[in-house]
Amino acid sequence: MRLPAERQLAAQLGVSRNSLREALAMLVNEGVLLSRRGGGTFVRWQHEAWSEQNIVQPLKTLLSDDPDYSFDILEARHAIEASTAWHAAMRATDAEKEKIRLCFEATQSEDPDLASQADVRFHLAIAEASHNVVLLQTMRGFFDLLQSSVKESRQRMYLVPPVFARLTEQHQAVMEAIIAGDPEGARQAMMAHLGFVHATIKRFDEDQARQARITRLPGDHNDNSRENL
Repeated sequence: MRLPAERQLAAQLGVSRNSLREALAMLVNEGVLLSRRGGGTFVRWQHEAWSEQNIVQPLKTLLSDDPDYSFDILEARHAIEASTAWHAAMRATDAEKEKIRLCFEATQSEDPDLASQADVRFHLAIAEASHNVVLLQTMRGFFDLLQSSVKESRQRMYLVPPVFARLTEQHQAVMEAIIAGDPEGARQAMMAHLGFVHATIKRFDEDQARQARITRLPGDHNDNSRENL
């Protein structure tokens, strides 16, 4: 499959042409895309090898070495999923809209594991409805990482009912914009959702780190020592 012209693709993805060139060059080096001088850029039909070997495994290694790279995944999701939501609102069929709706309903499960799985299916259903093979395959390549990161974040947020309620409202806003055929509304709703997730997880991590520092205060150790005398 041939990709659109550089100017058109940059406009569709909402990125600069320089950034797009760098990204395309990386994908060509990874064997994801094939560039023909004067003939355009094409997607190689080797999706499984691309998804698992060239994208997922290196990212898994990064995450195992430093969990803070999870924020890089969230930033990547911002760029990718804002675009998938926009295109889904433009292109989703009635059947695809129904699939998105069913996935949304499944995210309401009281079982956190089932809810997190449905959350990932919801985002993948939107990617499928974008009818953009590059965006879809990138999302599928992220699936394992997305599954673990969404599960962890949902489990943490599930314990804070007001936060979990916001997630539900945001998913619903994305879904309703796609069903209504409102691409800009879908893009904005997805950006707001992922921005909220990013900020909330960061706040949780900062609170956890602060609590850990408090437990290491010398004064607490001395107080405990005096109590034991």
